[in-house]
Amino acid sequence: MRKVYVLLTDTGTVLTKMIKLYTKKPHNHASIALDDQLWDVYSFGRKRPSNPFLAGFVRENIRGGIFRNADCAIYCCTISEKQYDTICRKINEIEKNKGDYRYNLLGLFAVMFNLELDRKNAFFCSHFVAALLEESGVKINKQKPLSLVTPDDIKESTSLELVYEGKLSSYFAEENEHSMNDLVHPTYYHDFSTDRVEVI
Repeated sequence: MRKVYVLLTDTGTVLTKMIKLYTKKPHNHASIALDDQLWDVYSFGRKRPSNPFLAGFVRENIRGGIFRNADCAIYCCTISEKQYDTICRKINEIEKNKGDYRYNLLGLFAVMFNLELDRKNAFFCSHFVAALLEESGVKINKQKPLSLVTPDDIKESTSLELVYEGKLSSYFAEENEHSMNDLVHPTYYHDFSTDRVEVI
């Protein structure tokens, strides 16, 4: 089995505050991560921190920039190897052809009026995350089309388990502490067996 992570954030930007006025929800941006240390994080969002309207498919650096002081909720989803490969293949496909994909700003505003606006190769953040999970077989929301799914809808999926909520910077601090403990803890060396060799 494999794990992917859904990251919901509140970065405190002007656009986020505007969306929050409508949703009344604590987290209004969604990303998907392929590892628990959140190095491989993908979404549809701003390509430049200073310009929210220059947006599209992005691999996010959530250790700085607009994420530096972000509040977050991190959810874990346990999936099969086949489902994990499906997600990775789709991300790779979009990354290779990212010029063909765009941010669905009109679709984002259409959500406010509960109007479905599903444009080809166009996503906003939660639409992208929901579509990836659904394509791999993880059910998100049976009552809504994917183009109307919000970050709050995603967290309600029974397939997701909350693993952390708080400041994003504090999560990284905890992860670093755990990593250091693993290096010095004796049980770290007991997990290896002679019938499994990993090439680093």
